[in-house]
Amino acid sequence: MTFSSAEKAAIASLWGKVSGHADEIGGEALERLFLSFPQTKTYFSHFDLSHGSKDLSAHGGKVLRAIGNAASHLDDISGALSALSDLHAYKLRVDPGNFKLLSHSIQVTLAIHFPAEFNADAQAAWDKFLSVVSSVLVSKYR
Repeated sequence: MTFSSAEKAAIASLWGKVSGHADEIGGEALERLFLSFPQTKTYFSHFDLSHGSKDLSAHGGKVLRAIGNAASHLDDISGALSALSDLHAYKLRVDPGNFKLLSHSIQVTLAIHFPAEFNADAQAAWDKFLSVVSSVLVSKYR
């Protein structure tokens, strides 16, 4: 899937604001995911899932930095996420439906933190981008 120059700009602009706060925003997105969709906690029994925990912040930051890596490689998201896709499909065996749920939680969190920047155009670009990220992450399941 290709991105228009406007979509690329919207993704890059918002990522620029998120990147310095990856742990905080990522942790909040994971917390939102676990509260909204409790079945997603299955893979995190070894984590402290309490509000503001270091586990949530650390893993949420890892998730967002991987998404930031994909945002920096919009013309080759598959290549940028290849190792992560292998990990999730072959070792962790995460339910592929969880990626869509996480994408939604990330977008809600972005909208809360950046209400002016996360306008309709930015939301559409990020929705498309996270959909591609999710598709790449589940591609090895087939």
